[in-house]
Amino acid sequence: QVQLVESGGGLVQPGGSLRLSCAASGFTFSLYAMNWYRQAPGKERELVAGISRGVGITNYADSVKGRFTISRDNAKNTVYLQMNSLKPEDTAVYYCNVFRGSNWWGQGTQVTVSS
Repeated sequence: QVQLVESGGGLVQPGGSLRLSCAASGFTFSLYAMNWYRQAPGKERELVAGISRGVGITNYADSVKGRFTISRDNAKNTVYLQMNSLKPEDTAVYYCNVFRGSNWWGQGTQVTVSS
């Protein structure tokens, strides 16, 4: 059974950084693209970043380009999201995602950017 466990969220001041991690199990991690989504209060869930299987081609939402970096470690079955220059509008619950027959989600980790 697919399991995704996010960690690394918290409270950070504007301009600060956080690194999110997502530990995956229950499937052959290296064979699947992985994604990070986020959902702010009162808003729909949106794709933040994705990384392909294999060579790890990445894609980003325009709102985070140049500030966020997605990466993966296939040996550790883990995907990361390095978030720099954080803004209050980045405040949201961040979810790890994989599509394996259907969408699978972690429980989410809260990121709050506030002074």
